[in-house]
Amino acid sequence: MRTSACLLTGLLLLTGAASATAQETPDHTVTFVNDSGEQLWIGSTTNPDGSEQLTGLPVLADGESATITVPESGEAGHWRGKFFARQGCSGEPGADFHCAIGDCGPEADTCTTGEEPAGLAEFNFDPADPDAPWYNVSYVNAVSLPITIEPDDADPPPDSNQCEQVGCAEPLLPYCPPENLTGGEDGQPQLCTNPSRDEKTPYSDALNEHCPRAYGWSKQDQEPGNDVMRNCPSCGGLTVTFHRPS
Repeated sequence: MRTSACLLTGLLLLTGAASATAQETPDHTVTFVNDSGEQLWIGSTTNPDGSEQLTGLPVLADGESATITVPESGEAGHWRGKFFARQGCSGEPGADFHCAIGDCGPEADTCTTGEEPAGLAEFNFDPADPDAPWYNVSYVNAVSLPITIEPDDADPPPDSNQCEQVGCAEPLLPYCPPENLTGGEDGQPQLCTNPSRDEKTPYSDALNEHCPRAYGWSKQDQEPGNDVMRNCPSCGGLTVTFHRPS
């Protein structure tokens, strides 16, 4: 009985220490860089797992950047979600605000609906996971602006693929199959939409060839030798850059 009591006390102490460590771990940051050549409104949606929906998301003129803190140590104890560029936005926030790409509701600094087709920067921030954060670029729905994700202040182990950049800066619209390409009001190519996100298509083949470190279809991470997902436990944050479309 005495041994069991000591063991229980030890377990409680260890649990308390682990909880304290998790609580003391600072939240990561995400920095957005606009290198797209146009004004962008940053959008975000979250996984349906209690992750906090973000407000106060930045609006960036071309060449600007902004940094937010991810609420991973909030009530949910993690943050899992995605960021995307809202393009061609106009109207009065809270009323008729609307975006040509990445539309997600009538507010300029937060999303109230699911996003329309756009390229995504996806993250899993979880203090309980020693291998987190995990990150990837996804063109499973569509692609307009090329996206890269790069960790900040990282110190990865030698000979590992941790903390590597994912996505690509190369314009992708020139490789879009014509039947999947739509233009903007100026007639220039604007969006390439995946015709079937859950199977390989000429769309995913084109993206895999020119941007192998991004999802071109939903099951790409199950393909042998795929190169789409990374993690970086040593980073203080990550930088998402939206590049020029052509």
